[in-house]
Amino acid sequence: MPDSTCPLCTMDEILVLAEHNECVTCGHEWRPETKTEIDEPGERVVKDAYGNVLENGDIVAMIKDLKLKGSSEVLKNGTKSKPIRLREGDHEIDCKMNGLSIALKAMYVKKVNQ
Repeated sequence: MPDSTCPLCTMDEILVLAEHNECVTCGHEWRPETKTEIDEPGERVVKDAYGNVLENGDIVAMIKDLKLKGSSEVLKNGTKSKPIRLREGDHEIDCKMNGLSIALKAMYVKKVNQ
């Protein structure tokens, strides 16, 4: 049993083959001389429709009319939000607009100078 570990799952059950090493646990393959640590995922950057970086507490405005699913409400172009909160997932923005708590995709908003 070799004394190295898998760079992907850090398990120590490694098959040492002629051309590469292979992890028995996860199946990851690598060349022994090029074994590198996995890069830590960077912090997610959320950008509005115009490429401006959004942060928690920013205020955004709608860039087009958007009908809210499951209701008869429509968010009109130019409607401003209360300070936003960023979150993971497809709808990156949690905010309040027109008294409603909603989740929005960043592609439908622009950052407003405060």
